[in-house]
Amino acid sequence: MATTTWIKSMLEQRGIPYEELHHRFGFATREVAEGPQVNGHRLAKGMMVLADGRPVELIVPASRRVVLGRVGKLLGADEIRPASDPEIETTFTDCRTAAMPSPRQRRDVAVLIDASLSTAGDLVFHADTQEGAAILVSFLDWLRLEVPRMEFFTEPEPA
Repeated sequence: MATTTWIKSMLEQRGIPYEELHHRFGFATREVAEGPQVNGHRLAKGMMVLADGRPVELIVPASRRVVLGRVGKLLGADEIRPASDPEIETTFTDCRTAAMPSPRQRRDVAVLIDASLSTAGDLVFHADTQEGAAILVSFLDWLRLEVPRMEFFTEPEPA
């Protein structure tokens, strides 16, 4: 299964056009972003954090990194930390932790997207469980699909 079935079904049911992209299994987010089809600012990577024990999915461009202190302030959380692999696996059961897809898997998990990702162009996100697959979709279509909270909480990756 190259692309998680629920992602394709969700996009198809809502009439959202998409393109399935493939890359070598084990590619890091940065390597995918440096490929010929995608730049690092258009590749969305997912990260799960725990805010006062509640799971929150953060969606950020591969070209940037999360500033946890900003996320904590935005969420009004006393404690904010990255989730461990076992915590991610318990929350998101249909994906590899290194390729957590950005479409919302559970309605009870809040999604916060970094506003630096906002554009009228395309967005690419991981969509695999076993193999290297990604989905290319219009950012505006993705935004209408997810309706995430949009805030600035990242900074550029160091050179």
